[in-house]
Order: sequence, then C-alpha cells, then structure tokens
Amino acid sequence: MSSIAEAVPFLLAMGALIVVSGFFSASEAAFFSLRAKEKKRLANGSARQRLVISLLESPDRLLSAVLFWNLVINMAYFGISSIVAIKLGGNQTTAALFAIGSLMAIIFFSELTPKTFAVLRPELFSGCFSVPLYYLIRMVDPIMPILNNMNLFSQRLLCPNLTAEKYLEVSDLENAIELSNQDQHIIDLERAILRNIVQLSDIRADEWMRPRSQFRSFSPPVNINDFQGNLPPSGYLLVTEKDSEEVEKAIRLRDSYELPKENLDKLAKSVGYAPWSTTVAQAYEIMREQDTEVVAIVNEFGETIGILTYEDVVDTVLNYAPSRAKRLLDQNPVHTIDPGKKWLISGMTSLRRLQEFVAGQLPDSKSVTVSGIIQEANQRIARVGDSCTWGPLQFRVLEMPQRGHMLIEMTYSRLEERP
Repeated sequence: MSSIAEAVPFLLAMGALIVVSGFFSASEAAFFSLRAKEKKRLANGSARQRLVISLLESPDRLLSAVLFWNLVINMAYFGISSIVAIKLGGNQTTAALFAIGSLMAIIFFSELTPKTFAVLRPELFSGCFSVPLYYLIRMVDPIMPILNNMNLFSQRLLCPNLTAEKYLEVSDLENAIELSNQDQHIIDLERAILRNIVQLSDIRADEWMRPRSQFRSFSPPVNINDFQGNLPPSGYLLVTEKDSEEVEKAIRLRDSYELPKENLDKLAKSVGYAPWSTTVAQAYEIMREQDTEVVAIVNEFGETIGILTYEDVVDTVLNYAPSRAKRLLDQNPVHTIDPGKKWLISGMTSLRRLQEFVAGQLPDSKSVTVSGIIQEANQRIARVGDSCTWGPLQFRVLEMPQRGHMLIEMTYSRLEERP
C-alpha cells in the first residue's frame, strides 16, 4: 500500500502530461486543418482569432515548436512511467502491463481523441489555443536555429544525393494517361480535360467572360418579383452597388430551393474583382482565395465589363471542346453551310476557337472575338451587311437582332490562301 501511495503523485503528473500532450496534438491538427473560408473568418474575427492567422504565416516555425514541445512532454511522461513501475514493485509481468497501459493511455487520450475533435472543429480549437501557443512558441524561439541546423545536417547526412523533383510537364501526364489500363474513349476524354486545364493559364478573362449584354444585374433591395418569373441568364443574382451599375455581390439561384420574397440581396456574398487581362486560371484562384463563385471583370477604368463564374470555369475544363458561344447562347459557334467553303458563326466565337477550327495561321489582333475583328476593321459598331477580310477569311454580318447575338457568314477570301 505504501508503494501505491508513493506512486500517486507520479500518476497525477502523468495525467497532467497527457492533458498537455493532448493540447499540442489538438493544436497541430486544428491549425493545419483550417480551410480557406475558415481562415477568412478568423482573419476578420477577434484578436485571438487573428492571432491564428499570424501564427500560420510561419508554418514551419509553428510546426517545429509544437513537435518540440510534444516530444519533451512525451519523454517526461515515459520517464515518470518508469519511476511509477519501480514504485509499484511486483514482478516483470506487472511492470510490462503498466508500460503497455501507459502507452495505450497516451496514444488514446493525447493523440487520437484530441486530434479527432480538433479536426472536426478546427476553427474553434485554433482560436482557443492561439494565445497560449503563441507564448510557448516564443519560449523555444532561441533554440529554433539549433534545431533547424540539426535537421539540415541530418538530411545531408542521411540523404546526401537527394535532389528536388523536376517540374511535372504536361507530356508526363499524357504519358501516364496513355499507359493506364483504359479504353481509347476514356483516354481521349482525359487528354481533353488535361488540355483544357492547361489552357486555363492561356485564356484571358475577357475572352471567356459573360459580357454585360449577357447578364442581368439588380440594384438593392431585390425582391423575388423583380425576376418577372424568369431566372437571370447567368443563373446568379447579381447585385450592384447603390446608385451604380458596378456588380458588388452575387448568389447562385439554381442551388437555392427556398428564397425569401424580399431583400434577396442580403443573402448575396461579395464578388471578386480581376482586370480584363487576367487569365481564367488567375480568376479561379481569386474565387478560391476569397471564397466566392463570381469574379467581376473590370477594364482599365474600373468599370465592370463582364463576369466570370465558377460554372464557367467548370464548363471550360469538362467540355471536350469548350465554347463561350455555346455556353452563353446555347448554340454551336460554327455551322457548316458548304463544307470547306462557307460557314455561319456567332459573333461571340473566340479567335482561339476559330484558330482551332481553320487549323491555320491567323493574323494577330487585340480583339478576342469575331465581332471584335469586324468592329476593329470598320471602326464602329457592326451593322447588318458589314464585311471585312481578316487573313485568309472573309466575314459578312447577316443578322444582329441584339447586342452580342451577331450572326456572321465566314468564307475563305481567296482559294489559294486556304490553310
């Protein structure tokens, strides 16, 4: 009995160390499980919540400090457990059972359980732990250079010839697709999606955006009756600034099963902003960072000239031959009238799409659509009957019922110039 009484303080110390070790384990899981939208909320929250973002600005420092403290605590725990085993006395079986029990206790109560709860509620746990963790990190800052140098030395000692992987090329991904055990149809689809993903970094936002003529915006307050029984063509409620036509907020209506009859604008979230010269990939990065599904494309004067939505980006990636005209007007951008000689095309057809269709070299232009080429050539808004020659192609405007729906006849200007 005396040996058990002597071991009680040590057992209490082991319990306290389990709690402290659980704190560091939960901190590690919570901080590094935060998603972009949770970080955004924390950045706009209280002082201790903003401290979470400050600590995450140096993730290596944060992780090294947490692992160092956890290692110290665990070493102390197992050191004390050895003392308790001696205090309890008994045979080797008793000592072995106590050692196994101590190990299972620290695994369950300071690793599995804390990390499970922290991953489920990372925003809550990281906010609660930020202040004590800040001071604990400051305490080990003086020895961090020593730990970093030891880590670097061990890497060079154990892996002296370790070199960074080369940048993964698109051709490497294509080879991986071809070597996979799939039928040719699946391979073609995967290759097309891969090509579309790569093109996101080449397609300009003004080439792929929904222009102002193709979306409706509403000034607050917005009521359900303002739709007049029809959803906006973009599928989004676009809310402008007060006394302005500049898009400020948006909400996707197609996923909303129940909407209030009044003040719909209060449900909308702020949109992102990007210049006309940005790429679709950069616009998507803005969506991801700002947790929004709509990016307003602005010109050099800061005026909204179009919008790019999350659905537009998905359409670009998943369609075998993505086309803005097909996406916005629900029609194919090119209709063949006389094979190899004459076609009907939409004015919104992009020059990139046209380049793929004619499979030849076309002249450079500041415009990104066929309608832009015609307006650039005639130096005014296009009218029915306008025509122009652009490289080997001849364009003639057939119909223009409203802005953005221009119907154009395309032929080769001279037979010998056909690509």
